[in-house]
Amino acid sequence: MKKNKSDRIELIDALRGFAVVLMVIHHLLYNLVEFLNAPVWFFSNPVFDVLHYIFAGLFIFLSGVSSRFSRGNIRRGLIVIAIAAGISLVTYFMRMPIWFGILHLLGTSMLFYGLTSKFWGLIPKKAAPVIYITAIVAGVLATTYIKLSPERLRVFVWILGWRQPGLVSYDYFPILPWLFVFLLGSWAGLYILERKLPARFYEIKVPIFPKIGRKALIIYVLHQPILYPLVLGIRYLINPK
Repeated sequence: MKKNKSDRIELIDALRGFAVVLMVIHHLLYNLVEFLNAPVWFFSNPVFDVLHYIFAGLFIFLSGVSSRFSRGNIRRGLIVIAIAAGISLVTYFMRMPIWFGILHLLGTSMLFYGLTSKFWGLIPKKAAPVIYITAIVAGVLATTYIKLSPERLRVFVWILGWRQPGLVSYDYFPILPWLFVFLLGSWAGLYILERKLPARFYEIKVPIFPKIGRKALIIYVLHQPILYPLVLGIRYLINPK
């Protein structure tokens, strides 16, 4: 079911916008550390290391929610995968390759969900979150503690979530466990679509962030091409040698 612009749920757009803003800030901090010699703790510290996965997980979860509002998940998935492939090409020449980042994961999840949504619809509503959360935990434990590195399948298992020597991605969101975060969002999206949440959820107004959330994909695609030369320009002004 496609929603008209007037029917959009502002809180969902606001949460998506908030998550995008935090991800942009996170990447800006990385650029400051990498190119302007800012203290490493700007980018990597116990608090940020946890928050990074929380707001990225929120973005993936909300993408799963949105999948319930669209009949074009296959088309959307292919578009996002094509954009992600373009990002891989650009970042390769920037020497900051992103081979399977959050957009690769989202495009893959949209395509997968679009092709298999009838199957997931067979799972009882009350059982679905238990299954998905169990799969998320199992995915984390499996990719952390089970050693899986067959040479002929190293790229495939790397995409699944098993890190492989020599394969580096500056943004890395493998299928396990993140696909099940997306599917958990699709479960929540059904309740939202059926208007089963309190009325306040659908009526709440939030400043600024909903507008950002409605342009989330564009902002995410363009933010590094803007931040990267900006930070390099600042570095040149500070030290033109």
